[in-house]
Amino acid sequence: MSTLLVVFVCLLILKVGTSIALDLLNLRYVQARAGEVPESFRDFIDLPTYQKSVEYTTAKTRFGIVSDLYEAGVLAVVLLLGILPWFYELFSGQFGFGVWGQALVLFFIGLVLGIPSIPFDYWSTFKLEERFGFNKSTKKLWVMDKLKGTLLGFAIGYPLLALLIYLVSAAGSLWWVWGFSVFFIFQLVMVVAYPMFIMPLFNKLEPMEEGDLKTRLFALAERTGFQAQTILVMDGSKRSGHSNAFFSGFGRFRRIVLYDTLIEQMESEELEAVLAHEIGHYKLGHIPKMMAVAAISSLGMFAVLGWLSSADWFVQAFHFGTSAQGQIVPVLLLLMLLSGIVTFWLSPLTSRLSRKHEYQADAFARDALGSYAPLSKALRKLHKENLSNLTPHPTYSRFHYSHPTLIEREGSLRAD
Repeated sequence: MSTLLVVFVCLLILKVGTSIALDLLNLRYVQARAGEVPESFRDFIDLPTYQKSVEYTTAKTRFGIVSDLYEAGVLAVVLLLGILPWFYELFSGQFGFGVWGQALVLFFIGLVLGIPSIPFDYWSTFKLEERFGFNKSTKKLWVMDKLKGTLLGFAIGYPLLALLIYLVSAAGSLWWVWGFSVFFIFQLVMVVAYPMFIMPLFNKLEPMEEGDLKTRLFALAERTGFQAQTILVMDGSKRSGHSNAFFSGFGRFRRIVLYDTLIEQMESEELEAVLAHEIGHYKLGHIPKMMAVAAISSLGMFAVLGWLSSADWFVQAFHFGTSAQGQIVPVLLLLMLLSGIVTFWLSPLTSRLSRKHEYQADAFARDALGSYAPLSKALRKLHKENLSNLTPHPTYSRFHYSHPTLIEREGSLRAD
């Protein structure tokens, strides 16, 4: 066993151990407060609902721990037993070492490596989520989603992977700069294309019906300087009882999407607050800021990829033979599997930036409506209906949460 392989296995153990330690810390913290509703929440949630949210958090945490251990075990087996090089030799023998053949190798190995996680996805949907009344999907719909996702991934990903492999041989030593440029442009295109062309393959997106609610929401958009062509309603209830809203696109392609479950659960004033929060993200430039962060991260990843693509010792350390030398696909496969070991430790930084943006969007919504009360009511209802964890451990939330906790958001709304 090579020294590098031992190092990565140790880093994997450290990552999983830290993740589970944080899970257990949060779980004990939540369960210790399960006996009664915390004073800050007593005016909007009763004890049975609060305890159900604790039970939901407990179930998800335990499921997450088992899932993490399972995925880490699969990854360790793949790395230690040389399964990845075996797959590479097998598929390369079938598809060849040309550009299109190697793109097929990468796609199919990724597909095979995803198979072990399917039972956990099934259990999460039809056992865990269904137990708490959230799952609305059918087994047929679940299977169709998997098939659609695979076919769509192939239609989009296969030519993109082939282009990347081509650039390695055609663009010289700085191919990774061109590779980053291509993928970043693709990401920009997908920001527009995803809600317009891909989401409708899975969900119905329809303009909001005429009426008082639509009039109020468009009046809010005009008042805040957001020129919205349409507000779309998505049939999220087709798959889940969870509710949400999100903003996508930019320029004249921007769209605000509200789940039908959200509209059913909230009053008009609360929906105005949710919309104002989403408009706040746009007006405050959060979308391009997060895209810039993603671009910097992506550039760093491509720089590492460019460095490792010419380092035969890297693939040899993971049992790849001479046929893999000079090939980019083995390096891509290894980075795909091992990148999570590094990005796990960076998640507190990205979460911190995201939480900062949420505070700013909350303040924008409060100022747009002239009061913090509508957004506070909306946030409380979202937490209640989604059985969100109302009492996460501070360390856990700082590490994992992309949004501030409810009590933090309400405190900020009142204090500013």
